[in-house]
Amino acid sequence: MHRIKVDSYGIGIMLPKARHYLLRIDNVSNITANILKQEMLSLGGDVAVARDALTGRVKNTDCLIMGNLAQIERLNQKLHRQPFGLGKIAEELSATLKNYHKEKFTLTCGRFKLKLGIKTHIMGIVNLTPDSFSGDGLYKRVRSSKFEVRSEVLEIVEQMIEDGADMIDIGGESTRPGAKPVPLDVELSRVVPVLKAIVKKTKVIVSIDTIKATVAEAALSEGAEMVNDVSALRGDPKMAPLLAKQKVPVVLMHMRGTTPQSMQANIHYRDLISEIIEFLTERISFAQASGIDYSRIIIDPGLGFGKSIEKDNFTILKHLEKFKSLGKPILVGPSRKAFLGHLLDLPENDREEATAAAVAVAVMNGANIVRVHDIKKIKRVVRVADAIKEAE
Repeated sequence: MHRIKVDSYGIGIMLPKARHYLLRIDNVSNITANILKQEMLSLGGDVAVARDALTGRVKNTDCLIMGNLAQIERLNQKLHRQPFGLGKIAEELSATLKNYHKEKFTLTCGRFKLKLGIKTHIMGIVNLTPDSFSGDGLYKRVRSSKFEVRSEVLEIVEQMIEDGADMIDIGGESTRPGAKPVPLDVELSRVVPVLKAIVKKTKVIVSIDTIKATVAEAALSEGAEMVNDVSALRGDPKMAPLLAKQKVPVVLMHMRGTTPQSMQANIHYRDLISEIIEFLTERISFAQASGIDYSRIIIDPGLGFGKSIEKDNFTILKHLEKFKSLGKPILVGPSRKAFLGHLLDLPENDREEATAAAVAVAVMNGANIVRVHDIKKIKRVVRVADAIKEAE
């Protein structure tokens, strides 16, 4: 409109008419569904509902609202005045659209201000474990003294930063499928000395990957500025109060079950994306109720965590943009994952191109942070994907 020199006042009027949406509402009463349909029809849009909802043979149905932003805004004005839960639907529609259009986020991470949305940020993975699924467990590679372990890890981290890592995620307990829990003292002995050395020698955001509040507290006291909790605050009841008190960002990840041991036990979904969104919505609400600030929450759909190796992870990447409806920064971690190896019949150390393809798609579909092993090459992938995404 600007390029064809449309009047600025006219652009304001016409822009809502140019933005078309499909919005799904799950499980509403057939009365509510029929009202929604009639109201949208009167505005020039429509609502798809189950056939039997129109005849009254079923009590509930999912709905698919079809219309432009102007029509949906007028629908909301009407719904606020109606019964049958329509006022609440109007509020949720407004919030969903507002969230979906939110592109920029600012996270306070201790000494750092993390501005997301301008570019895709890269989180470098440091696994201080002997049994990492990806074959990069540093305690397996370095079997000598703890000092030498710290020295080698520090060199690796410094190289990651030089190659373009915006943050480092340190973990001392494997989260591969079926991994057994690590004793608290062992996890602490793996991560705290190394983290302390990294914070002292580098200037980068450090995240601690743990489900244990005691480990998180020790890491934060040594300078970590973020917590990556794959249990989404379900693994330790002390975690949420700790994060609320410490005022640090947290990554809430979707996983079936509460531990890597149980996450693959039930991977059947009625509707994969909707169920993940429902889970993350509940976890966000829990975090806020626990005192964690709304602006300090990052979401992760959990690639490889309780998902079928054949299709679920690819579905998440294809539809990643739908998670923008939650209004949170999105983190994804496809690096060297088994679903890529299964597709291409490749071992863990030969999945660079597969990871790069997954990262490029994730960036195009709304990822704000990508968690990866191979920083230098993925940095190039991200720069190109960002340039394509932002091109006019």
